Amino acid sequence: MTTRQKTVEPQKRSYYPKIATTLWVVFLGGFATLILYIYAVSINFLNLFGELPNMRTLENPKSALSSELYSADNAILGKYFRENRTPIEYDDLPENFINALIATEDVRFEEHSGIDPEAMARVAGSIMIGSSKGGGSTLTQQLAKNLFKTRGEDLNNGVLNDVPGLRTLIHKTKEWIMAVKLEKSYTKKEIMLMYLNIFEFGSNAFGVESAAKTFFNKKPIDLEVHESAVLVGLFKNPNFYSPKFNPENSKHRRNVVMSQMVKYGFMTEEEYQQLKEKDIKLDYRVENQNVGLAPYFRTEASKFLQQWCRENGYDLYADGLKIYTTIDSRMQKYAEQAMEEHMKAQQKLFFEHWKGRNPWIDRNNQEIKNFPETAIKRTDRYRRLNARFDGNQDSINYYLNKKIPMTIFSWDGEKDVVMSPMDSLKYYKHFLQAGFMAMEPQTGHIKAWVGGVNYKHFKYDHVKQGARQPGSTFKPFLYTAAIENGYYPCYEVIDTQVCIPLPDGNMWCPNNADNKYSGQKFTLRKALAESVNSISAYLINKLGAETLVQTAKRMGISTPLDPTPSLALGTSDVTLFDMVGAYGTFVNGGTWVEPNFITRIEDKHGNVIADFAPKTVEALSEETAYLMVHMLKAAAEPGGTAYYGLRHRNGLKNEMGAKTGTTQNQSDAWFMGITPNLVAGTWVGGEDRSIHFRTIALGQGNKLAMPVYGSFMQKVYADKSLDVSKAAFPKPLTPLSVELDCAKYNQGVRVDSTMQDEFLNLPTQIDFDAEI
Repeated sequence: MTTRQKTVEPQKRSYYPKIATTLWVVFLGGFATLILYIYAVSINFLNLFGELPNMRTLENPKSALSSELYSADNAILGKYFRENRTPIEYDDLPENFINALIATEDVRFEEHSGIDPEAMARVAGSIMIGSSKGGGSTLTQQLAKNLFKTRGEDLNNGVLNDVPGLRTLIHKTKEWIMAVKLEKSYTKKEIMLMYLNIFEFGSNAFGVESAAKTFFNKKPIDLEVHESAVLVGLFKNPNFYSPKFNPENSKHRRNVVMSQMVKYGFMTEEEYQQLKEKDIKLDYRVENQNVGLAPYFRTEASKFLQQWCRENGYDLYADGLKIYTTIDSRMQKYAEQAMEEHMKAQQKLFFEHWKGRNPWIDRNNQEIKNFPETAIKRTDRYRRLNARFDGNQDSINYYLNKKIPMTIFSWDGEKDVVMSPMDSLKYYKHFLQAGFMAMEPQTGHIKAWVGGVNYKHFKYDHVKQGARQPGSTFKPFLYTAAIENGYYPCYEVIDTQVCIPLPDGNMWCPNNADNKYSGQKFTLRKALAESVNSISAYLINKLGAETLVQTAKRMGISTPLDPTPSLALGTSDVTLFDMVGAYGTFVNGGTWVEPNFITRIEDKHGNVIADFAPKTVEALSEETAYLMVHMLKAAAEPGGTAYYGLRHRNGLKNEMGAKTGTTQNQSDAWFMGITPNLVAGTWVGGEDRSIHFRTIALGQGNKLAMPVYGSFMQKVYADKSLDVSKAAFPKPLTPLSVELDCAKYNQGVRVDSTMQDEFLNLPTQIDFDAEI
């Protein structure tokens, strides 16, 4: 026995050192191989692994940030984004959200340096025994993956990236490397904040700020613990655990998050038991351009902003700009409310008016043949079908008349219907459209902008994009030219037919609205207040159409104006945008200020990168401007076209000026209103000029357009937080050179009837558009 022991012991002593040595060699070799492998990945050795983000990218990690549009009273109007992301500061996060995130996603977040060995060992062990114990990625690794797109094609074009199995290992390795670098470059708070600001929560919400608003309509700091748990639950899978589309999955995941909070001491068992059966209550609002305040304005503003960004090297949809506008959110709300209230009622009347008939008619009140078939050719749908079927009309017509599910607009809310594209076009052609704009005349600051009745279904903007005939709202430019050429508010003209020869040998002989001529004397002020066409014809004959064109252009009208006599009655198309700006010239002492809507732009750090000052033109003398204000005031006085509506229906007792306008066959209804520090205008009409009321009683400006203005001003004056003056218009500093009291002025002054005598007996050969 002794001998055998002596022979075995030396063998044991020689065997174990060899095993230990082998293990050390394997361990050190493996460790060295790992180090070399990681180093090779980090330098992309022989382009085997693909590039890593460079250090500059690491020092300045960039994610797309929404640019935000603010009102003058600091309310957010909307955002411009590819990814709806608004950055948040760490102090704006509720503690319950941070606790829920750490308990669920990375409980040793404060301890590790980007890689959690314990979590990795747990994952490796679970793989070996065939079970799942959760992921091993830290928050920092997840940030690296999302921030630097470590799994995107740009960083994974190495030779080994297409080898099955190796691709995932390379991805993970890059995330480890970037996680460690992130930990060296940023604090824990900065890392967590970056992660929460870039994560996509679903429903077009990027970052916790947008997610809180989208799902709960709250600021993150206001989230309750169970709401925070819902959002943290989305980190596992935003679609599968969506509280909107998969509420049961979301509730289950929320409870898992809260149980993790109990496990790690962030919540008591009692709190968990109270909350786990609670249903998820959402206030779900996906942000997009179709909803929110001032959608038409936001779209028009984006056109200006995109051009500015191109010229100055910024990306409107990714650089997180803060854009400050002139819009007052309170006035904007009142304008939208006034528009909705009035147009809903008018649309009901319009439907009743055209019951059993189609509203597209010619000048003889006959339905226009093939109107829908012609109109649909102007749509994108028709152009796509035409390209698809190479102009084959049978195929195009088949799809235009094929019934399909769609959601349509109504004033009682959206409706899901089955309707053909052709029937849809006919349906929408029955709707009246409208535009409204209000502006501060001294600064040109636009305070309210409503481009239509519903942005989602009617994208066309009727403030700046669309131009229509202004009718009698154009007459103040004619009267301005008259005053500049020696006429005065008290100057008298006889209401009689006026005929003016045209270059083609015909005569232009406009009618008054009632097709009658009173033969009475009208002061210019009264003629403007009652919108007498014959007096306008008299003035345009004396002054010439070119004089009127130059006056209107000087006051900011930018659309082409046809220098013919009928221009006196507003036959050339203009925009509501230009008209409001031009009327502001009267109130602003003769100085035209370009209507403007952006005051400044800041970068994402709050640095001012642009200030904007409007263009100004000394268009009129101070006296001429004041005389025109005096003239426009007459429309809101007894006998004026706006008197009853503004004073009685809307109860507006303060000093104001106004002008109504209605074009031929009631195709366009206009109203312009002025007060000392607010000028506003309204247009109402069909999408096509052939669509309108058949009677002037329903389609005139003081019925169809003026009520929007009246209701808006009522709401504005009722809001004591708004500083909109009810005072009288300020008088010029220098004494007026003319008498405004017509009783005194006209003593001994005879009417100038030369022109009437000259044309009184000329035959009426052509009756052009009669305007009101």
